[in-house]
Amino acid sequence: MRILRPLRERDFAFLWGGLTVSLIGDGIYLVAVAWQVYDLSNMPSALAIVGLAWSAGMALFLLTGGVVSDRFERRRVMIAADLLRAAALTLIGVLAVTGSLELWHLVALVVVYAAGEAFFGPALGALVPDILPADLLVEANSLEQFVRQTCRLMIGPAIGGVVVALAGAGDAFLIDAGTFLVSALMIALIRTRSRTTRVSGSTLSGELRDGIAYVRSQRFIWVTLVASAIAMLMFFGPVQVLLPYLIRNELGGGAGSFGLVLAADGIGAIVASLVMSQRGRLPRRYLTLMFGAWALATLPIAGYALGDAEWQLMILSCVHGALMTVGLVVWGTLMQTRVPGAMRGRVHSVDWFVSIGLAPVSFALTGPVSSALGVDTTLIIAGVVPAVSTILLFIAFRLWREETPLLDADEGTEEPALFPGGVADELEALPEVLGR
Repeated sequence: MRILRPLRERDFAFLWGGLTVSLIGDGIYLVAVAWQVYDLSNMPSALAIVGLAWSAGMALFLLTGGVVSDRFERRRVMIAADLLRAAALTLIGVLAVTGSLELWHLVALVVVYAAGEAFFGPALGALVPDILPADLLVEANSLEQFVRQTCRLMIGPAIGGVVVALAGAGDAFLIDAGTFLVSALMIALIRTRSRTTRVSGSTLSGELRDGIAYVRSQRFIWVTLVASAIAMLMFFGPVQVLLPYLIRNELGGGAGSFGLVLAADGIGAIVASLVMSQRGRLPRRYLTLMFGAWALATLPIAGYALGDAEWQLMILSCVHGALMTVGLVVWGTLMQTRVPGAMRGRVHSVDWFVSIGLAPVSFALTGPVSSALGVDTTLIIAGVVPAVSTILLFIAFRLWREETPLLDADEGTEEPALFPGGVADELEALPEVLGR
């Protein structure tokens, strides 16, 4: 299968192995944190506060994480981030198992957990093109989405539902902590050393400004980020807070039911990633495909409000996962092929920052808005608004004009690189790109 081709590269196989294990832990965490919070306080506002802590922690450290991943060896950044997350989860687990955990403990430690994620994510996105040749990137991104969705939204939640039901959320947190230790070990075995791009005399703030300036110079990037910010405003709070509340309080389901709905999202993502990988390259209308898939992907959120059975939510979740994955494979490949290596970490961090920048607002508004309008109405708004705004942004800025030719893995041809001479040429040319 084409999707497995990147695993022939030793270093990517180790990266994939560690990521697989830690993503299973992430899926366990999704179930554990929701049920732990509702055990402490059976109110949507309580889970919204924890979600707010996570998103605020991410927003606080993401931009710094991008600069650090461009300045320092990316493997070490990722290992340190894994160890930080393992420590935070271990403490949560110990407090929960001993019956000492309070909501404020969870809020504080989730911020630490989010800080680790803020450093790991940009470094991961920037490291993959250092390990793999360009003609394997579509397959690599498809494989990453396959693993991410299979483990985080299917295997992990299924295991999490069983562990929480049989042993409690505390044990689930401890298992998740162990997965990050495995990930750190796998990353330590990678031989490839990423090239740092620090310029003598440069400062963190100056390098961050360069990254932001580059994003502003690329219309397809910043318009995508605006669309993503609107979608995430409507996604984080309503889905992560109201969906488990709806399952628990309106459908009478438990942790296992919530895990199955998340697992259905993973099944849809698996199918989509396999389909995308078989082509081995992006279609010529890749931005049209990405925006179209993401616009349709938000509509199942509105459907959650209309469902009155667990199986209906599972079907909607499956559709959501498939469409989101199509867009994510395209976007990940674009970030690796159309962004110069010298900027990759910072652009990834700006991407994450803008995409989740409104997440704290989303979590903060979910409680009062759902109380005022009702859970069903809030979910309908959350599904329809981003679908409309995504389509309007694509049309208003005529993004189909940005669909320049990319690497063709089958024919072995590609558009001339923006920076064909490597890091040295990238650094020399960047001031011109940034308008200096």
